[in-house]
Formats: sequence, structure tokens, C-alpha cells
Amino acid sequence: MPPIESAALRPLVEAFYERVRADPLLGPIFAAAVHDWDDHHARLTDFWSTVMLGTGLYKGSPVALHIRHASAMTPERFERWLGLWRETSEEMLPPAAAAAVQAKAARIAQSLQLAADFHRQRATTRPHAPAKELECPSL
Repeated sequence: MPPIESAALRPLVEAFYERVRADPLLGPIFAAAVHDWDDHHARLTDFWSTVMLGTGLYKGSPVALHIRHASAMTPERFERWLGLWRETSEEMLPPAAAAAVQAKAARIAQSLQLAADFHRQRATTRPHAPAKELECPSL
């Protein structure tokens, strides 16, 4: 049996991003990056369905998407993001499902943070190299 039911994903994503949007640390960043919240919720539901259930619904590139916002991706913001995810998942999911999505989110955050750190480091060590444009939908 999967760690989470598919039907729980969209409500979880929507409740989580409602908190993100209201958060003084994260809200402004997401407000500037996300212009269609319904589309964002659908994409992130597909993402979590792919990550947690192996459905293959998500076809994007999370690292490429987030690199565009590397300057805003600080350890403090990642911790806040993980804290809101933890709070939301614990309130909305059975304990085993909450633990599973929290563990996966922690690994994802670590990967994204490493990619952002690499991108920032590369930008400072190669200031004259042209920036490569990444084609990405939205956060």
C-alpha cells in the first residue's frame, strides 16, 4: 500500500501553499514567481503524485525551475518551507503518510539547496560567463 492516498495530495498542496502565501518570509517570493495558482497547485499535485506514488504525471524539472530563484533560496527559507510542510502534513495526513512526505520533502529541499549553492558559487567564480537561460514553466 502506498504511503499516501492520491486523493489527499491536492488538498495537501492547496493548504500548504495557502500557508506559504500568507507567510511573511516566503509569501513575497512565491507571489513574484507564481502567477496562476490553480496551475501551480495542479503541477505540484502531479509532482507529489509522481514522487510519492510513482505515477509519472509530473514532467518538469524542479532543479531548473528553482535555479531561476537561487538568490532567494536561503537556508532560512528552506527551513521555513519545511516547517510549513511539516505543520500542514501533520494536520492533514495520517502519521505514516505525514512522515513519508516530510522525509521526501527534506531530501528534495537538500537537493534544491545544493543546486542553488552550486549555481551561486559558479556565478561568483565565473562572472564573465554568459548566463544560460533555462526554459521552465513556473515554480
